[in-house]
Amino acid sequence: MADDKTKRGPADATRINVHESYELEYWTKHFGVTPDQLRASVKKVGVMAADVKKDLGK
Repeated sequence: MADDKTKRGPADATRINVHESYELEYWTKHFGVTPDQLRASVKKVGVMAADVKKDLGK
């Protein structure tokens, strides 16, 4: 079954996909950071939400 793009949260709450606009919007609001800050953190520590949370000091 295809991804349902009407869902506003992440498909997998343990991973961050900065290439999907709805996930980027969700995670930036969740962590209270800019899209560039989120992308930089994902590039630095990987896609696991727990690692990004720790890197961002949240």
